Amino acid sequence: MDHWSIAARSADSLTGEMLAGLAVTFAVAFVFARLAKRIRQPRVMGEIIAGLALGPSLLGLLPGDPVEALFPADARPVLQALSQLGLVLFMFGIGYELDFALLRGAGSRVTLVSLSSMALPMALGAGLAVLLFPLYDKSQLSSDGVLAPAIFLGVAMSITAFPVLARIIAENGMQRTRIGAMALACAVVQDFLAWCVLAVAVVIATASGLWPLARMVLESGLFLGVLLYVVRPGLRRLLAPERRRAVGSSLIHAILVTGLLVSAWATHEIGLHAVFGAFAFGAVVPHRHIEVQAPQVVERIEQTSLFLLPVFFTVTGLSVDVGGLGRTGLIMTVAVVLVACTGKYVGAAVSARLTGASKAESRTLGVLLNARGLTELVILNVGLGLGVLDSRLFSAMVVMALVTTFMTGPLLHRLGFHEELRLVPAPVKNADNSV
Repeated sequence: MDHWSIAARSADSLTGEMLAGLAVTFAVAFVFARLAKRIRQPRVMGEIIAGLALGPSLLGLLPGDPVEALFPADARPVLQALSQLGLVLFMFGIGYELDFALLRGAGSRVTLVSLSSMALPMALGAGLAVLLFPLYDKSQLSSDGVLAPAIFLGVAMSITAFPVLARIIAENGMQRTRIGAMALACAVVQDFLAWCVLAVAVVIATASGLWPLARMVLESGLFLGVLLYVVRPGLRRLLAPERRRAVGSSLIHAILVTGLLVSAWATHEIGLHAVFGAFAFGAVVPHRHIEVQAPQVVERIEQTSLFLLPVFFTVTGLSVDVGGLGRTGLIMTVAVVLVACTGKYVGAAVSARLTGASKAESRTLGVLLNARGLTELVILNVGLGLGVLDSRLFSAMVVMALVTTFMTGPLLHRLGFHEELRLVPAPVKNADNSV
């Protein structure tokens, strides 16, 4: 049998294995998403649980190694590639959905709450990384230094999941309340700053010397400059209302998909993760022009990402073994959850109270900003790939992301915050977007 026949048979076998694994992934994700909706949780949380259930944490407990049967080692690189594509498309949507208009007229309260509810968990997370560093499995780390792991864990602790938070606020009828608008504005600031700091952590973790570090910084600055001063003005001219007849939705779709993929490739080549490029491209796309010309195009891209995200959750779940945490992993998990909740809640609630918010508003803000969700998993996968997290801490952080997100809705209902605050309207914006 010649080389091409062997390769064709291998590819055919790989295709069959991949299709079977994908079928199970999507079916289980659908079931868990419906269950999540029934218990008043966002659908995405059910999909995350489904991904973990298909890994060693649950499916791996059954006899016969069903995880390897469904997701064999030679098929996992293909699944990884699909998951990264879904992730890149998703991060474009995150960048696009960041509404910086929320910050106009927000004043000092949003600034102070955003910075304090980010700075405190970041400091606590960095300190925790230093304390836990002797427990790390050094064979899984890319270097022996503690600086990159400390910065990374600090960023991971400080993040607020903007998409999940927006869903929780909407489902609790808080989108038109003052505290709901404030929470979203704070999440915008924190997400933007967190990705900037994370980029610094990635540069520190991947640069092998002073010149490579300087090169990555210069190339990153050049990339952002091109997006801001070339791509964004170009898109504005191309998508101007007077060109509506000349530019169809299919062309806009092709331009946006090509642009986000090229941007993702560019940051990957620079040495940053591909998600940074997709996120940055989404942030510079002119919202007003897209909404006038072809509002369905971005929705199409986001729907594609939602279709592929269950693959990302499954790939993540294959790296998480909750049952294999052991005593050391359990200590890490408890410490991570306590530090994460304390840092976010105290940082947000105390600063809000100091700026004149009521007790109910302050407590609600602390609860809302503690939700990590899917954004946390994105950051954790970046850290695992860079070798700044070992598998036990990665598993502990995934558990923390689930706990902090699942607790948000029940806390709002149990303590009655949303009922008390539903009567407090959000500030009305004037025509110039001021408050």
